[in-house]
Amino acid sequence: MAALAGQLVALTRPREQIEPLALRLEALGARVLRLPLIEIAPPEAPESVREFAPRLGQFDLAFFVSPNAVRHALDLLPRALWPATLRVAAVGPGTARALQEHGFCDVIVPASGFDSESVLALPAFADEAVARRRMLILRGNGGRELLADSLRQRGAEVELLGCYRRRAAPVNVPVLLSLLARGELAAMVFSSSEAVGFLAEALGGEARGLFSRLPLFASHPRIAEALRMHGGSEIVLTQPGDDGVCAALLARLGRP
Repeated sequence: MAALAGQLVALTRPREQIEPLALRLEALGARVLRLPLIEIAPPEAPESVREFAPRLGQFDLAFFVSPNAVRHALDLLPRALWPATLRVAAVGPGTARALQEHGFCDVIVPASGFDSESVLALPAFADEAVARRRMLILRGNGGRELLADSLRQRGAEVELLGCYRRRAAPVNVPVLLSLLARGELAAMVFSSSEAVGFLAEALGGEARGLFSRLPLFASHPRIAEALRMHGGSEIVLTQPGDDGVCAALLARLGRP
């Protein structure tokens, strides 16, 4: 029998990113509830991103915060517009792969951690490497300011370019609560603390009940902390990426 046979696992990634992990879990026998909690949309003013093209040559390094940043930035600023002298960096391997698929070579990326703290620990982001350099951060609306603030403290000139929007996706709350009440839902997987907040807002007074009754899998300590804040009690911290999520689910839910 497959290791996760019959286990219903909810995945909460944006719709565009949910399928690879869903297919892997289904191959392991799991049933997958595709429950995207974040919608990814183009920027409200795409022309402002397109108008940035003549300025790309002014920067020493461009940092992409996610695969979504790569996809939406390159939709509006095609690869041919990027000067060969502009170095590129990524928060993690998924973002680095997206850049490589668009023809960028020698992507700077941390070997572990895959967050702003890990990026700031790289030699390319050390004080002497970024002082008096011009850095471009491509991201969605909002987000953490740690990277930009830290680079400015190290002497860099930093600009932010919002190339996509994140917003709460609609959630069928009655269906989700019904699955929980019937004991069908085995676990939920989160890859964003923002998604945790969106689900808590959608559930209202039911949020703590849901979060306290299920194993909740989080790919980063910040996500785990967000789950605890909303009542999560059985939280499993996974390694980043699909391999880490699959390994954690197998360890917690898998059949011998």
